[in-house]
Amino acid sequence: MRLSLFIFGLITLFLQYGTAQTAGKGPRNVFKEAGYQQKDIDAKVQKAYDDLFKGPNKIYFEVGDSMAYVSDLKNHDARTEGLSYGMMVAVQLDKKEVFDRIWRWSKKYLQHQEGPRTGYFAWSINPNTMKKNSEGSASDGELFYITSLLFASNKWGNHTGINYYAEARNILDAMWAKDGTGNIYNIINTAHKQISFVPEGDGYNWTDPSYHVPSFMEIWARYAKDGHERFYKDCADTSRIFLHRACNEITGLNYDYTEFSGKAHATRWMVPAFRYDSWRVPMNIAMDYNWFGTDAKWQQSYAQRLQQFIRSRGMETFEDQFNVDGSLPETILGAGGFKKLRHSLGLISTLATTESIYNKNKQFDFVHKLWNAKLEPYPDGYFDSYYDGLLYLFSLMHLSGKYQIIVPERNQEKKNDT
Repeated sequence: MRLSLFIFGLITLFLQYGTAQTAGKGPRNVFKEAGYQQKDIDAKVQKAYDDLFKGPNKIYFEVGDSMAYVSDLKNHDARTEGLSYGMMVAVQLDKKEVFDRIWRWSKKYLQHQEGPRTGYFAWSINPNTMKKNSEGSASDGELFYITSLLFASNKWGNHTGINYYAEARNILDAMWAKDGTGNIYNIINTAHKQISFVPEGDGYNWTDPSYHVPSFMEIWARYAKDGHERFYKDCADTSRIFLHRACNEITGLNYDYTEFSGKAHATRWMVPAFRYDSWRVPMNIAMDYNWFGTDAKWQQSYAQRLQQFIRSRGMETFEDQFNVDGSLPETILGAGGFKKLRHSLGLISTLATTESIYNKNKQFDFVHKLWNAKLEPYPDGYFDSYYDGLLYLFSLMHLSGKYQIIVPERNQEKKNDT
């Protein structure tokens, strides 16, 4: 009898805490947990990749024999956001030539080689005229460049044409040399230990919640080896606490731009609300939960609250812009010549990743919704293969277990130190 009660107790504990115990265990194949076959999962990811990098609506364009860029087609530019995203996709899916091509193009045309911005990247350029739309940097570009280069060093070593580790360190060392000269600063606000919106002027003094990727700070602490390991760990922990403050305690929604306190930051171009940048936050939190799991309790609560709010808007009808209290905004931010609320693939995608954090009764409704979604034009003709497409692909990678920490190959560890 006592043995039966003991076993019953163990089963109860497992059911109650089983989800929490998956935190920090690495990437899970949530699609497989939801009942999909591995061959279909692999085909789903491959098709999404092919659509973006090879298909008729591709966002990846090769230049000559050795370079390529990723373009935000609706905005007619190539930006460090998409270029560095393309590199992250490439290293995760073992597409070395694609990775190398994008890096060479980024380095040649966007990375500053002299002056106060040395080592940083101009965030936007017109790939047709090769005229830069801005000389300044957007901090998330450098964040993804550095992390993808560190992963590339771990995956392919540094002796196959590009010294990936040296390139990552070049950006990091340049970042640490910024002292305000020319109004240019560290990517990270060193006093607040939070990533800045831009490392320049007043943009150094506020942030974007979707730039807070604590798992990337953990990667820097592990693999950058530049003497700032403790600082990066502190930044990861600070980002986790920041997200507690930035995400509404009822809806889970966050503003696109905030102060370092998590409170809204208004700009001349946008009234504060949950909009396009904000869509990335659920995916970033899911990544941190699965990779490291050090804030699992709050992350599960966050996922539960966000899912509950979205379900209240209707699984087939929920909008893509909100006030953080869940009401609809009076001012709608337009995109691609359209200015309307829509049921956006990008948000559908990132919401699905939260089911790797919290999944009540294993219903997988967000996961099934993503599985059945398609990267295609909306009924009114709007089509965003760039932002919708990249978030779609990233989310498929997360939920299939194909987006993961890349550790050094054993035979490369010594080489990477040279």
